[in-house]
Formats: sequence, C-alpha cells, structure tokens
Amino acid sequence: MITQKVIIIKADGSKVAFNPNKIITTCLRAGVNKEATKRIIKKIRGQVYQGVETHDIYKMVLNALNEEKEGTVLKQRYKLKEAIMKLGPTGFLFENYVGEILKHSEFKVKTISGKVRGRCTVHEIDLIAFSGNKRTLVECKHHSKHGVYTGLKESLYTHARFLDTKSSFESEYLICNTKVSMHAKKYAKCVGQHILSWKYPPNNSLEKIIEKNHLYPITILSLNSKEIRSCLHAKILLAKNLLNYREKELSKKTGINTKRISNLQKLVQQMIS
Repeated sequence: MITQKVIIIKADGSKVAFNPNKIITTCLRAGVNKEATKRIIKKIRGQVYQGVETHDIYKMVLNALNEEKEGTVLKQRYKLKEAIMKLGPTGFLFENYVGEILKHSEFKVKTISGKVRGRCTVHEIDLIAFSGNKRTLVECKHHSKHGVYTGLKESLYTHARFLDTKSSFESEYLICNTKVSMHAKKYAKCVGQHILSWKYPPNNSLEKIIEKNHLYPITILSLNSKEIRSCLHAKILLAKNLLNYREKELSKKTGINTKRISNLQKLVQQMIS
C-alpha cells in the first residue's frame, strides 16, 4: 500500500512535503526529551492534512507542548524565531539584540548605529565591533514576516559599504534573523563576507548561539505589549536579565506587580536551567 504524501504550504506560498524531522529537531533543541517528542510527532501526524499551512502546524505543536510536563517552559523556548521577529519593525531593537549576542561571543561592541566616513560618502553602520585588534563592520537585517529570505541584495549592500569604508575595517558581517539564500551564501564566500543567520552557518547559527548561551530576547516570554515596552524602557532586552533584580526593585523599575515579576523570574530560571 502506497501512503500519499501530505503537501503543506509554507509562509512564502511554496508547497513541500510534510517533514516531521524539522519538528523533531526544533523540539529537541528546545529541550523536549525524546519520548515527549515522539508523542508530539504522533499527535501532529494525526492532525496534518493536505494543504495545511505551516503556521497552523506551528500552533499544533504549541498545543501539543502544552500537554507535556513543563510544557510552559518548553513552549517558550520553541517560540524563539517568533520572539526575534517581534524585535521590530524599525530594526533598532534587533541591532541592540545582536550587540548582546556579539558581547557573549568573541566580540566587543564599540558603537551601535555609528557614522563612519568612507572614501566616497558617510555611512551609518549598524554595529561596530572588535575581535582582538580587528575592527568589524556589522550590518543587521531584521524581518518581521515568515517566509522571507535575506538574499543577494543584502549581501551586496553590506559588501559595498565595507569596500567604501575598508580603511576603517578589517572584516564584515551580515547578521539576520531569517534564512539566507544560496546566492547570498555563494557571494559572501567569494568575497570573504561572514554571515550569521537562522540555520547558518550549520554548526554555529544564530539560534544555536542564542540557545547555547541562553540569550533569549525578552519577547520570548508571554508578555503583553505594555509589559514589553516597560522592560525595554528599563533596558532589559534579554529574558535572563530579569534575574539580575529583586522582585520589588524590578517592579519599581518596570511598573509590573511583584507577583507577576516573581512568576516571570521563575519561568526564566526554568528556561535557562
């Protein structure tokens, strides 16, 4: 008996065969154990249908996670990509977030949105970072919609800036919250441009660095818009930064009541443990 493949519709409108391995990988990365992952996949297999959209499958997985032990914590981790997409729409928050990620890597961030005079014009560089004695130009590209790729245009744009300001920088980085196109990867490799993005490079991609160092953005928590604004106004960009304060101190700083603060801190502690 031949089993018909279930065709799903991605956010960009393209159609592909349903691949449960993608859910398995994301679940395991979020800390779901193997047995729970098997149960989730079994539930999803029983719910998917021809023509189902990926965002509906995403909701199915979140609902399945809710039924598991420590489901709230696991669900928060699973929502990482969505959380980063909320760091917009201007891109400024994403630049600051990337700065936090770089600080936990080999870089020291000197300037965010700094002006640098090139050979032909003045450029506003998203981030200026140092790795040892080498000065690095960092261009950040943030997308708030699913199904969008960062492509060759962004890679070309970043390299053009680097060429014009080459007297000030030794290397260039393009950092984005989406996948990058094959053309962008090929071009970047040819000109020596570094790319950090979703799923790339395979062994040290954006999400892997975030998860390894517990650099979850504050938007990964189930906060309402007012609470998010309050945290950002208090310069709390990372979820784990909530643990740097006592309940009353953080309540005064954000205007969020102490009981809510206590619950959020407990959730963050579980997420990073």
